[in-house]
Amino acid sequence: MKLKILLLLGLFPLVLTSQTFQISGSVKDTDGIPLPLANVLLLRAQDSAQIKGTSADDIGRFTLRDIEEDLYFLQATYFGYKSVLVPLEVRSDIRIGALIMEEEAENLDEVVVTGQRPTIERQADRVVFNVENTVISEGSTWDILRNAPGVVTVQDNLEIRGQTATVYLNDRKVQLSQSEILDLLKGLDGNAISSVEVIPVPPASFEAEDGPVLNIRTRQNILPGYKGSVRGQYTQAVFPKYSFSTSHYFKGEKFGVFANYSISPRKALLELENDVNFINDQNTVFSRWQSDTERVSRTQAQQLNLILDYDLSERDQLNLTSNVTYSPNKSDAYTLQTIMRNGAGAVDSTLQTLQQTEADQLNTSLDLNYTRKLKKDGATLKANGHYTYYEVSSGQDGLSTYFDPSGAFLRDFPFSTDAEQYIDIFTGQLDWSTPITSGSFEAGVKGSFIRSRNTIEYFAGDDNQRSFDIALSDRFNYDEEVYAGYATLNKNWDTWTLKIGLRAEQTEVKAESLTLAEINRQSYLEFFPSVFLSRDLTETQSLSFSYARRLTRPNYADLNPFRFFLNENEFQQGNPNLVPAFSHNFNLNWSLNDTFFVDLYYRDNGNYLATVSFQDNENLTLRQTEQNVAGSLSYGLDFTVSTPITSFWYLYSYSSLFYEENTIFAEESDIETYVNKVTGFYGYLGNSFTLSNDGNLTGEANLLYLSGFLDGAFLISEAITLNLGLRKTLWDDRAVISLTVEDVLGRTNAPKAARYANQDISFFWRQETRFVRLGFTYNFGNFRLQNRNADLDKDELQRIENE
Repeated sequence: MKLKILLLLGLFPLVLTSQTFQISGSVKDTDGIPLPLANVLLLRAQDSAQIKGTSADDIGRFTLRDIEEDLYFLQATYFGYKSVLVPLEVRSDIRIGALIMEEEAENLDEVVVTGQRPTIERQADRVVFNVENTVISEGSTWDILRNAPGVVTVQDNLEIRGQTATVYLNDRKVQLSQSEILDLLKGLDGNAISSVEVIPVPPASFEAEDGPVLNIRTRQNILPGYKGSVRGQYTQAVFPKYSFSTSHYFKGEKFGVFANYSISPRKALLELENDVNFINDQNTVFSRWQSDTERVSRTQAQQLNLILDYDLSERDQLNLTSNVTYSPNKSDAYTLQTIMRNGAGAVDSTLQTLQQTEADQLNTSLDLNYTRKLKKDGATLKANGHYTYYEVSSGQDGLSTYFDPSGAFLRDFPFSTDAEQYIDIFTGQLDWSTPITSGSFEAGVKGSFIRSRNTIEYFAGDDNQRSFDIALSDRFNYDEEVYAGYATLNKNWDTWTLKIGLRAEQTEVKAESLTLAEINRQSYLEFFPSVFLSRDLTETQSLSFSYARRLTRPNYADLNPFRFFLNENEFQQGNPNLVPAFSHNFNLNWSLNDTFFVDLYYRDNGNYLATVSFQDNENLTLRQTEQNVAGSLSYGLDFTVSTPITSFWYLYSYSSLFYEENTIFAEESDIETYVNKVTGFYGYLGNSFTLSNDGNLTGEANLLYLSGFLDGAFLISEAITLNLGLRKTLWDDRAVISLTVEDVLGRTNAPKAARYANQDISFFWRQETRFVRLGFTYNFGNFRLQNRNADLDKDELQRIENE
């Protein structure tokens, strides 16, 4: 315990000096009469992006605090008056006197200046994908993420440079299973999203187990008023899909509220081709199995997000965030047809499996956040308390029927399972930051406590004569405690920029299979340094280097030894013997004119966690599980161009030459290990067009090419994706209609295969990636207000995977 206390306290620094400033003044008309509650905006001069905003008080006075050194425009907006745009160079505190506004001949709802920003920006350690008011924002947040540059979708997993991405919302981690992340992101309105940050190597303030990060930023509303919207969508894929959502924003002088509700009835088809060639001791194929699977999924996921903000004083702010995701009667219906042939290709027998899985899922979370602005300008203290409750109850019924080559009945095999999972998560976090001379310093501590209880009961036979199978049934408990602390220093001098950080985490894990009487305990203290160093070589060129050590922990389902059966010959199984994996990430970047970027990266992934499939040639079964690989590395050269081609055409190009290598343990083979490797090319070409003089009609055309990459022991083949979209605003921007066509060429889905020693397996997943989507959004209230920066997070629900 003393070690944990010292860990939490030892990384807090001494308070240092401040280097931010404030702007104050008043807003008046041409007669010198104050304009109370006028909106005052601070815009960055470089791109007119809004940095801060406030409202004048009852006598027209205002103050903007925590302003960094830079060039800005100051603008006031007021009903019935023309706005004033004042250039400012902030190097110290500024008092401007009065902003004078002239009365307009015609009253307008509101005057808002919007800056023309590129769709994609390349920054020092990340790529920022700006989606506000674009075609892609008319979809869901999931549509935005899977179309972000550098992001690859592998069976509903989001990957960056071959690693599963960690999803954040407004700098807060969303630690859910992939299926839960899907439900969350598909239900979150894309219109609420401002940008997505793609961060290949996160700094120390991010958790050590975060690999590459996708940080979603919601739009901001810093102006008083009310706005709302309703949105409906129709998507035609193999099956039609619908969604409805409504959002409401209100901000008063001290109180702000955001509420969003969405419902997405969906029926989706997945087709899977699976070929397994079973090999005998003479290295000869003696049995060939060809399987065709159709899975029809039905969901009716509903989400409710509520955020309350209250300014206790000028320095203190309280935030309460609540999120509820409810998926009742979630079902998956499987139809599996298998043809079993002998080594000569003659049919031995056939197998048909009908299986139905039904589940009810509930996820609720509650966050209480407190922010205190300290006496030194720019210094803040933040505290967060979080609780999550998650439960899922599922049932599975399956029937496998065997036939001889002529189609005559041989036998059948009915089976069923009942499973339950309950998870409680408590976290507490404290963060402190302060400006220092030519830089900043931040530090924080965090504790998380996770309790998971799981039960599965397996039965063979039908309802009239079901027999309990204790060998395939289990009760599994998982408890985890993580105590963490971090400190980060940012420093700028002359042409140099330095950012160094250190994170320490003490982890205690107990994973227990009650039925098997197996206990897996883990206790370890690890340190995770990170460094970012850059230098401006000339006015147009810069060079930077970054390094970070990261951690990957196994999630709940990976440790859980439960089995999920497609039939008695094919199943997924957890691995309770998994251990954490550590990686080292290096990156060297050169940039020119903030337009051309070249990245050279190298990553030692260590014993990372991979999903692998093994064929048992003796028992004729196919098992999918997680494994700590013997070793893994990857490196590559990336080239990025981000520039306007014409006044109406903006181009973003990202290409990568890469090498990946995995060394897996060949559990079902005579050889000890197998090295899987690939040299490949990734190319992304994004085009944004303004198709009308007034800017009300815009278009997008995006092309992605991937020559192939690794997935554990599998090599995934070539994939090509072409997406097109149009967006039109109507009725003075009060309504938006959009049309999107994705996977125009029908080449997004790609087959994968693992062939080595006595293993010969191939899969071809075909999801509904090809579709046409029509969307309509109607805004009401003072809809020109920017959206609030809502903390729509479900922080800390760690690594849940549904059975």
